[in-house]
Amino acid sequence: MNQPATSDYTPESGSITMFSTSWCGYCRRLKSQLDAQGIGYTEVNIEEVPGTAELVEQLNDGNQTVPTVIFPDGSSATNPSLIEVKQRLTA
Repeated sequence: MNQPATSDYTPESGSITMFSTSWCGYCRRLKSQLDAQGIGYTEVNIEEVPGTAELVEQLNDGNQTVPTVIFPDGSSATNPSLIEVKQRLTA
């Protein structure tokens, strides 16, 4: 099986893809903030989707740090604030 690429998870304009785990407090906080602001996201649990933990490692210098977010322009951010997400979606 081929390793997933960032482009496989690039979201539609105005939304983000968030790599997370079920036990990540920072992920839960960001999700609740996004929900409150009406910002769309697709959540990908790196413990359940094959290859995505490795993809997160590639984006984070070998670390499985979540939440890792991919933006519509293909760029990524690790544990971004709600303000950063909003700024990058409107840029």
